[in-house]
Amino acid sequence: MTNASDNIVSNMDIPRPVFFVSDRTGITAESLGHALLTQFSSMNFEHHSLPFINSEEKAISAADTINQIAQTSQHQPLVFSTIINDVYRKIIGNTNSHLIDFFDAFINPLEIELCTKSSHAEGLSHGISNERVYMTRMDAVNYALKNDDGISTKEYKDADVILIGVSRSGKTPTCLYLAMQFGLRAANYPLTEFDMTKGNLPKILQPYRNKLFGLMINAERLHAIREIRRPDSEYSSLVQCQKETRLINSLFDVENIRRIDSSHISVEEIATSIIQLMKINRPPIY
Repeated sequence: MTNASDNIVSNMDIPRPVFFVSDRTGITAESLGHALLTQFSSMNFEHHSLPFINSEEKAISAADTINQIAQTSQHQPLVFSTIINDVYRKIIGNTNSHLIDFFDAFINPLEIELCTKSSHAEGLSHGISNERVYMTRMDAVNYALKNDDGISTKEYKDADVILIGVSRSGKTPTCLYLAMQFGLRAANYPLTEFDMTKGNLPKILQPYRNKLFGLMINAERLHAIREIRRPDSEYSSLVQCQKETRLINSLFDVENIRRIDSSHISVEEIATSIIQLMKINRPPIY
């Protein structure tokens, strides 16, 4: 015999439909929505993205999609929306869903506080609304690609930060995130076993000591990452990973390098910590 508690457990195991609806890329809706949903880790969610809802026809089509899912699901869909157009918002608002309208939640209170009406213009948050800021970010991305993994060191004088660490410690994705999200020029240089055995920084890095930031990683995590790239190799062996992490931690201590442990934190957390710890005055991102 099935009791009520069994039904509750089984019901929670069924994914709840979640829609991220936007008149542009949907990045804002997804970011804010995911931030809220992470607080409900015991539940399962089925994600659907509906970007570029910028016409009445597309809004009706999106509403039909939401309603169709609602008919077949045991849960009412959640809809996170950043649509600004009142007509399209009303269409989405009439769906069989629980709507979380971010603009409705935040724009009206801001209009009251700022004593002025918002523009209600579509696509400003991720459009090229500021050409100079956008080009700064694109230039930073190009810089990160040109100065990745020690390929070139000629432009290190122009870097906002130079990440150093062992191979596969997260340097490249962090550099790209710093560039794309914050418009910062981030280079990275991999320290080899030969570099670290010498016990001091390579000569090429010494003039840029104030720009250096170290990424540490524990041996077990490094081993797991390298096994994906080169399985069953000396490079990925736990013994080699233990040796390299021991050497680089010692080098960072000797050279007094600012650092963070990247073993179990996201690239977003790594990048933000670097900016905070290095007190980097980053450019505006929008």
